[in-house]
Amino acid sequence: MLMWEISSGQPPFNYYENDYKLALNIINGMRPKVISGTPLKYENLMKQCWDADPSNRPDIDTLCNRMHQLLQFYQNISNEILQQETNNNLEKLINNTMSKHISSKLFTSKIHQFKNLPEPRNATEEEQEAFHSKSYDCFNIPDNS
Repeated sequence: MLMWEISSGQPPFNYYENDYKLALNIINGMRPKVISGTPLKYENLMKQCWDADPSNRPDIDTLCNRMHQLLQFYQNISNEILQQETNNNLEKLINNTMSKHISSKLFTSKIHQFKNLPEPRNATEEEQEAFHSKSYDCFNIPDNS
């Protein structure tokens, strides 16, 4: 989840209540939608870290090595491409800051103790799509007509 937060600039599941239902969705394989523009190698590594089976996840040494390789790759990119990505990231940062303001009321500090949860599993692509296509009840866009 930290890799997703780094790529998005915001906490995962920012628009969902932190409750039993969200915990159950995560255990059932729901993951945040990958942010558009996330490099494919970074995305693949992040998804590998999300695998429900811990034996399929990279160990810390592998993760550090692969992140170091990604960093070296991006340090070698031409300044023009890097500038374009910087502009895109700046736009994301502005949008995410506005999103944080909107969703700040969803966050509360509390400890949840859930019992009898099912074994973690990976969700199918269809389940992921259905989860992310649900409407958000927390938004009310006024009709200015």
